[in-house]
Amino acid sequence: MGRTGTTRRHALMAAGATAAGLLTACTSGGSSDGVLSPDAAARAARAARALRKRAAGDSEELLRRYDAVLARHPRRTELLTPLRAAVARHVSALTLRTGEPSPDSSSDADPDTDTGGNTDKVPEKPSATLAGASAVSSDPAEALKELAAAERRTSDAHTASLVTAAPELARLLASLAAANAAHAYLLTEGARS
Repeated sequence: MGRTGTTRRHALMAAGATAAGLLTACTSGGSSDGVLSPDAAARAARAARALRKRAAGDSEELLRRYDAVLARHPRRTELLTPLRAAVARHVSALTLRTGEPSPDSSSDADPDTDTGGNTDKVPEKPSATLAGASAVSSDPAEALKELAAAERRTSDAHTASLVTAAPELARLLASLAAANAAHAYLLTEGARS
């Protein structure tokens, strides 16, 4: 049986994610004079939006898992509600500047300044469907372990994205990866009690 909880490997991965974020923030991605060509800048902006969208999707999936566990195990509300709220803020931070226009925004909006109206699509309260809740283990401790594993997967995905992320996004992803790792620890401890 494998060891649960925070291991040296997980602690080193979190430290590595933070270091990678800091190193990425210190490097320049431009030409020798530090200026990107218009084509390179456009490609970099598209890549950053795609990376941010993918990371937001990972966090949205995690948010749905929290909703399903809360629907199946309402007695765990005290533990899960603050963690779910943090994941909802992660989604908001990642969708803040995706550049995707909302249906009510004008078509000539600048994608670098438009919030896309995405911050209001993150529900403050859990909204799990019965189908999502039925996929959750009936054992509360097992459900928390599964949720901790989902947090670790999300943390790993954010950490893997650091390599290609722009400095600002890399710092955000490193912070989110560390938060997800901390959530996994808290959920693992919560499963024991």
